[in-house]
Amino acid sequence: MAIETYAVYALRYAQRPGATRAENFYRGDPCGTDPMPMDYFTWIAVGQQTSVMIDAGFTAPTAARRDREYLEDPAVTMNQLGIDPGSIEQLVITHMHYDHTGHISNFPDARVLIQQPEFDFWTSEIAGRGELPALTEPDDIAHISDGRARGRVQMMTGDYEVLPGITAHHVGGHTPGMQIVRINTQRGHVVLASDASHFYENIETDRPFSIVDTLPRMYRAFDRIRELADDDSLIVAGHDPLVRERFEAVPGVPQATQIA
Repeated sequence: MAIETYAVYALRYAQRPGATRAENFYRGDPCGTDPMPMDYFTWIAVGQQTSVMIDAGFTAPTAARRDREYLEDPAVTMNQLGIDPGSIEQLVITHMHYDHTGHISNFPDARVLIQQPEFDFWTSEIAGRGELPALTEPDDIAHISDGRARGRVQMMTGDYEVLPGITAHHVGGHTPGMQIVRINTQRGHVVLASDASHFYENIETDRPFSIVDTLPRMYRAFDRIRELADDDSLIVAGHDPLVRERFEAVPGVPQATQIA
């Protein structure tokens, strides 16, 4: 099969204007109370034959419980782009935190791809201890577990090809099974860092985000992101409002940004 070239879009669905710098860096920040707003995205790679969704956001009820400002269901933004959510055949979940798993049911026919270490951790006894439960939504974990039992959710190990032109790469660091996605576009290979680098400042100043599974692997993830992207300008941070400044807005689709 020939290698496909994809158009890539970031779909902003929520935001957290009140986030601070102290919350966004490992061991805080000297200007800790200064604002550092956070955006929430899902992403879609659109090819001539098929489209691949990367991550599934969280729902409006979850936003209300967690005091996040919900903007628009990603499915609405996809429809505005002329993409039927029901047509998605592949859905890559970069990791199982609550802000990446909430809309899996929007894509009923999609094969859902998750790293085996990620699933194993978040369905283990240890995931119920301390502050860890706050990072996931129990209903989402149950939905993923049910999908695995029915064969819809597939467990992956290491790096793999999603489709020709799209590969996923296990980096860990932020979570045990954190994976990033590399996409072939007309501009070159784009890397969706997701939460391997929440903000550009994380990777550009070599300062990991505050939620850490394995610190050395977070640093190695920064290196791997740069290795896989054809240029630093093709790195897409996971939660940075600067994404909407560094890339082009889609006319008439307020929450969509075209990466390439």
